[in-house]
Amino acid sequence: MRQILVVDDEVGIRELLSEILSDEGYDVRLAENAGAARAFRTQIRPDLVLLDIWMPDTDGITLLKEWASSGQLTMPVVMMSGHGTIDTAVEATRIGAYDFLEKPIALQKLLATVGRAITRGEQRPHATAALAMLGRTPVIQELKQRLERIAAGRAPVLIQGAPGCAFEACARALHVPSNPWQVVDHGAQTVETPLDLLQAARGGTLFVRDVAEFNKLEQRGLQVLLSQADRYNVRVVCGATRPLSGLVAEGGYDDRVYQLLGATTIQLPLLRDQRDDIPELAGVMLNDLIEQKLVPPRHFSTAALNALRTHDWPGNFSELRSVVQTLANTAVGEQISLEEVQRALPQSAAPNAAATLQLDAPLREARDAFERVYFEYHLAREGGNISRVADVVGLERTHLYRKLKHLGIKTSRKNEE
Repeated sequence: MRQILVVDDEVGIRELLSEILSDEGYDVRLAENAGAARAFRTQIRPDLVLLDIWMPDTDGITLLKEWASSGQLTMPVVMMSGHGTIDTAVEATRIGAYDFLEKPIALQKLLATVGRAITRGEQRPHATAALAMLGRTPVIQELKQRLERIAAGRAPVLIQGAPGCAFEACARALHVPSNPWQVVDHGAQTVETPLDLLQAARGGTLFVRDVAEFNKLEQRGLQVLLSQADRYNVRVVCGATRPLSGLVAEGGYDDRVYQLLGATTIQLPLLRDQRDDIPELAGVMLNDLIEQKLVPPRHFSTAALNALRTHDWPGNFSELRSVVQTLANTAVGEQISLEEVQRALPQSAAPNAAATLQLDAPLREARDAFERVYFEYHLAREGGNISRVADVVGLERTHLYRKLKHLGIKTSRKNEE
């Protein structure tokens, strides 16, 4: 049963809306002011909120802004007002409201708007994967525009970025939610069953996590996928944690595969390039854990959010998600403090290690030196736990072992889990 939260300070309107929507089969919950709505949202994510703009304690626009900035605006919100203006409606939509209803609300318009809003909410990707939740800074707005321009096509797409960037979220932005979604976690799958993968994704999207790590045989399997995708009406979207053009120039990558992929390339920004988004992103990730009932209700202090914002995040989104999860699981109280964030963040390993890099070395040696520092840093940070390192850096575990062996970094299998 779909749940609707009605927020209005007028008892008559609350009761009327409750009666109408209950008769339509909805589970209706009521809040008489913003404070009650805020408390309800902390505990439960409703499928829809009908939110009055003019309320005595906190107006609806302010509450909408609060939910948006804290990452709690993960459900459709329809604003209501008896004396709204076009400017108010535009502002609410800009913040993230789905629609705007003027009082008195006609019955058919109410039901039609509620139905559309709930349907939109069901089609919306998961909060931590949705492009809408990646931020609002100019660099992200530009990324969104590029993805929107190519979303309607079927050509293969190459998404390039550093380890830990939001590859899957961007791939899902190109995916139609009602169609099949298939993920290729490692290159061996393209060698073993390339046509089975296409069949499973028929009419939808096939997301390949990191093609930069594919060996020659796996590259040939990827070529089969790309060449046969049209027959299955599948869009292939590939992530790459290193520029394929450079790998081709070094002779480590098949130029034919790159030609199939390189025509449509999206470059992802580093997380530190969108610092002003980090407090909101941390809130989104925390509230996602709360809504899944994996952790009790918690929130960040302002000082804690500032500390997260100023961190360099070498592991990008994956590292932020790992830190937020650690804080959510280990915080002493309901509020996550600055001190707890400082304990969770590495303070000096990365800068000291970076100073050892030899910038005058040939490119391949310099890259290996950087990667050695990078992986040693994350191994130390995660206590040698290979599974957690793989999650943070965005590599499949088999590829991580291969990379560590190539770099001469010794690990212990007992730390795998």
